[in-house]
Amino acid sequence: MVAEYSAQQGRFCMKFIRSLFLMGFAMSALCSAAMAQGTAPRDERYRIGFQDVIDVKVFRHPELDVRAPVNPDGRIYLYRLEKPLVAVCKTERELADDIVAAYKVSYLRDPQVTVTVAEQKSQSMAVIGAVEKPGSFFVGRELNLLQLIAMAGGPSKDAGTRVLVVRVGSNTDCKTDDDSKEQPGLMTFKIRDLQEGKENLEMRPGDVVSVLKSDIIYVYGNVKKPGPVEVREPITLTQAIASAEGYTNATDKDTVRILRQKPDSLEREEIIVNLSDIEKRKAADPYLQPNDIVALSKDNTKAILTGIGTAFKNGIPLLMSRGIPGL
Repeated sequence: MVAEYSAQQGRFCMKFIRSLFLMGFAMSALCSAAMAQGTAPRDERYRIGFQDVIDVKVFRHPELDVRAPVNPDGRIYLYRLEKPLVAVCKTERELADDIVAAYKVSYLRDPQVTVTVAEQKSQSMAVIGAVEKPGSFFVGRELNLLQLIAMAGGPSKDAGTRVLVVRVGSNTDCKTDDDSKEQPGLMTFKIRDLQEGKENLEMRPGDVVSVLKSDIIYVYGNVKKPGPVEVREPITLTQAIASAEGYTNATDKDTVRILRQKPDSLEREEIIVNLSDIEKRKAADPYLQPNDIVALSKDNTKAILTGIGTAFKNGIPLLMSRGIPGL
């Protein structure tokens, strides 16, 4: 009886602690949202994308009202207009102004037009891994990393301590000056730092967030099985390469690179390692850090980050169909 009571008490304590964790995460997200409302936004205006559905209403002319999808060429077709209008990459106000100008040419003297995006299907962000409700989210407002994870129900009981963000660029063709400067990247954040407000990240269309069960190291280039390596204990360079089933004959062993995220930065430093010297025991076999990229390739850093990010994003449908494993 005592043992059974202790077991029940233990289970109750674990559920209570789990509830406190989720409550704390939700409160952190709400606080983050409240603080974000007081800051100057980068661009609050939603830009229409491919696959969006647009509602157009013309005051006192209900016969012209229409709900129209954005076509693959980025245009929409409206009543009484001979030519379609470009909708993609415009705000609701900008498109309304274009419609007003088009109707003024030959149909209405002083049209009053309202444009609303009825269905936002173009600017998605994905959350996968150890969260309660993984999936894709179509967002038409500014959002930070903590808020996006909260939309996915927060970390699940299987979550580790880190979050990975994969960024390879927008999944729309709309570009701003900031977007042209955006660099592809693989970024990691500690869940606790997000909750405590020490770190956060403004999300971009096309971003993929993975709440990890364990730390990850990536092996890229001339290995037999390139990709992520799950790490639950310290691992060296040669162990990571062995986990990728070894290097190929095309490998330049004199210039193996480790791309490491700089502390408190989204940039990466490049560490050159001589693998031949390590194998000959002329140099130490370095230990790797979570989120390191081991590059056995001549590709530059941007190409490597883009390649890993694209491969990661292309695998999302498969990850979803399998019920979201460790990544």
